[in-house]
Amino acid sequence: MAFAAFADTSEKKSAEPVKKSRVVILMLLPGLAYLLLFFLAPLVSLILTSFMAPDPNSMDMGQFVYSFQWQNYVTVISENWSFFVRSFGFAILATVIALIVSYPIAYFIGVYARPWPAIQAFALILVIAPFFISFLLRTLAWKQLLGDDGWVVTTLKSASLLPADGHITGTAFSVVFGLTYNFIPFMVLPIYTSLERLDMRLLEAGRDLYASPSTTFWKVTLPLSMPGVVAGTLLTFIPASGDFVNASSSFLGGPGTQMVGNQIASNFLKILDYPAASVLSVVLMAVIMVIVSVYVRRAGTEELL
Repeated sequence: MAFAAFADTSEKKSAEPVKKSRVVILMLLPGLAYLLLFFLAPLVSLILTSFMAPDPNSMDMGQFVYSFQWQNYVTVISENWSFFVRSFGFAILATVIALIVSYPIAYFIGVYARPWPAIQAFALILVIAPFFISFLLRTLAWKQLLGDDGWVVTTLKSASLLPADGHITGTAFSVVFGLTYNFIPFMVLPIYTSLERLDMRLLEAGRDLYASPSTTFWKVTLPLSMPGVVAGTLLTFIPASGDFVNASSSFLGGPGTQMVGNQIASNFLKILDYPAASVLSVVLMAVIMVIVSVYVRRAGTEELL
């Protein structure tokens, strides 16, 4: 009898994990189906499109047939490599500037203002407030402010800080400025999250051990906030690399500031060269993945991958 009871109990215990695993699988199915339908399928379609060749039986633009035209990659990369250099240059510069601007803001909210919850909440609202306005509207507003008739250019010309025929919009400065401004909240919030969890006793211990404020920052605060710094830089660099709004001639950019995103949009919407647009997209994704992987491993935060 005792053996039978023990066997029955063992069977029940072994059956419980099986039921739990089935429940977990059923819960994962909607998410897996979503990823398969809206991520994997478009990615496969994009890669197949990048190898397309012009339809020999049609003289119309935008007519292609599935093929293995690997020369598309050689041609497109050789013709557009300068756009990749410009895109990653702008993205890196905007990310560095956003980090320099955002870290003090995040430190103020997460550490300095911690004893005053009302001030902390108000500062967070100011950081999040731009999200309530369209990305396009915010960028368009800066186009008006930095335009030739705007008060910024007028003031700079009056102070002889800008030539009489000088411009701000349509330059690399305006594009980097737009990227930095639009993505600063994405930098501030992850750093704030890391600093908000920082144990203040560690900072007090640094002062008790006669460490200077700068030493405490470099040895304690910054290393403990590195997960937030890495997350913030990734959230800024990745979308900035593929951005096409700020560099567009309709907003802050000009003919000499076009990025890869602008080339993708032009090939897809105007020229109707779908393989070229697909090649640019695939190469952009591949380069970003390589850069991000190397950066995360060098930063020592592989768990973010």
